[in-house]
Amino acid sequence: MDKLKMHSLNKVDENIKKIGAQFPNCITERKNQQGEVEYAIDFDMLKQELSSVIVEGREERYQFTWPDKKKSILLANAPIAKTLRPCREESVDFDNTENLYIEGDNLEVLKLLQETYLGKVKMIYIDPPYNTGNDFVYEDDFAQNTSEYLENSGQFDDEGNRLVKNTETNGRFHTDWLNMIYPRLKLARDLLTDDGVIFISIDDNEVAQLRKICDEILGSNNFIAELVWQKRKGGGNDTMFIGIDHEYILVYAKSLVSQPTAWRVKYEDEYLKRYNHKDAIGKYYYDTLSRPGLKNPIIYDVTCPDGSIIKDGTWQISKESFFNGLETGEVLFIKNKYGKYSVVRKVRQPEGRVFRSILSSVSNKNAADEMEDIFNAKKTFSSPKPHKLLLELLELCTENNSIILDFFSGSSTTAHAVMQLNAEDGGNRKFIMVQLPESTDEKSEAYKAGYKNICEIGKERIRRAGNKIAQENPQAKFDKGFRVLKCDSSNMKEVYYNPAEYNTDLLDAQIDNIKADRTAEDLLFQVMLDLGVLLSSDIKQTTIADKTVFNVADNFLMACFDTDINEEVITAIAKQKPYYFVMRDSSMANDSVATNFEQIFTIYSPETKRKVL
Repeated sequence: MDKLKMHSLNKVDENIKKIGAQFPNCITERKNQQGEVEYAIDFDMLKQELSSVIVEGREERYQFTWPDKKKSILLANAPIAKTLRPCREESVDFDNTENLYIEGDNLEVLKLLQETYLGKVKMIYIDPPYNTGNDFVYEDDFAQNTSEYLENSGQFDDEGNRLVKNTETNGRFHTDWLNMIYPRLKLARDLLTDDGVIFISIDDNEVAQLRKICDEILGSNNFIAELVWQKRKGGGNDTMFIGIDHEYILVYAKSLVSQPTAWRVKYEDEYLKRYNHKDAIGKYYYDTLSRPGLKNPIIYDVTCPDGSIIKDGTWQISKESFFNGLETGEVLFIKNKYGKYSVVRKVRQPEGRVFRSILSSVSNKNAADEMEDIFNAKKTFSSPKPHKLLLELLELCTENNSIILDFFSGSSTTAHAVMQLNAEDGGNRKFIMVQLPESTDEKSEAYKAGYKNICEIGKERIRRAGNKIAQENPQAKFDKGFRVLKCDSSNMKEVYYNPAEYNTDLLDAQIDNIKADRTAEDLLFQVMLDLGVLLSSDIKQTTIADKTVFNVADNFLMACFDTDINEEVITAIAKQKPYYFVMRDSSMANDSVATNFEQIFTIYSPETKRKVL
């Protein structure tokens, strides 16, 4: 049986494979620090493959760079030994929901999602911390592991949060923010489907830098728009120069060539009232084809049904289109009460309107009112986005079964909008919210109301918003649940990853390489991550010969993490022919079971891939 690696994807290895597939002559071998032979890239050869003139040293060329940029790339590529642990007590409808709420550092979470959600996310929306000099940004370590760095530098707060202030007096004001956002966007890109889209809210402080980063990571040719959102309407009279009423939303595609030819959103009901006629084709209204004052009119004669002639008529369409319309019934002669003819055409109700780059339908006042309405309290969360703003973006580019990711989820506005849209159009969109459990200020209204960190606010908003949507739409069927997962250290003891560093006596004392405080369900979710099984998959739990067996995604994965597993259990599982079967290493009841294990699967399910922890 193969042993699971139980850590996140090593992006360097994956990138080497991709380059090797294109340029086999650029692959070489070298010895690593442990003296083991590994594949590597011959960069001199790769440079030669990519240019007729080798770019060397500090030759001047167009580029966007800043201190530690290379280290941020390494940070994005480096694997981590972490896992996501399920938390049933904080979830809603854990066994049936397909939505996820993940607590933890989003850089670590994005790494953990790389294999399972690679190319599966249709839309990403993020509202990252703005670099204002007062907001907090994530401080990532480049030289040592994160916990060591923060422990050495004393950058934990009283609650253990890994946050530091990025003040305007800091000489690395832009650098710190760029090093925070760059690796996260680099990882996020890989999660998008080929026709996926990312929306990023930002303000004036970093919009120029963010645009350059996105051009580099996503490609300037995949830029769609820089939307302007009017977040404030009125006020701001104490501003020294100009009251800033807007923010931006950058829009990039994973691949613009994979996008549909046009994006459309539905018209408002008031606008659609004009389409007050209906035939077999659809709704329409009548529009006069000829009227005075037309810009660039087309002039020609038209003969009416009674033989009269409209001489030198000024028309909106060509003569050919006019007579074609008469044949199809889209153009009609209408006689008024005085017996005089005029000409009209049917204007069909369009499927939707073109989305505009200036968004002014909702403001931050709407967002504050929403939060007050949901929580029955003011100022529960600072600077939320209105869920109707997210609704517009979701309508623009998602389908009924799309996965939507927000890895700076804050108060869970995105989740609220996903549930609302599903209730309105019967969709089955799934959300993945990711949020660091930042502590709320002890003086804040949120803290006084009992919400000790932002995750508690986000989860409660989903619960309350889901119930509110259900009450307002009693006939709607939508998923208002969510599975809570929390990023934590691996379920495996250190000896699992570095057995060479431990002597034989220690190994004998630690035959069980799983941490004592971890449950079978903890192990199951780490296995799901390792094997690329969606974390929202259906999970059934059964008992075979007093042993707990998990069946995930209708026999795609079966797992048993109990000890003393006998032949009865192995045989029952093999007969169900799972694609994967996973168990603990050395968990079989005796040597006889171990000897017969492979034979049992060879008889009943030879195609099953067998793995051990």
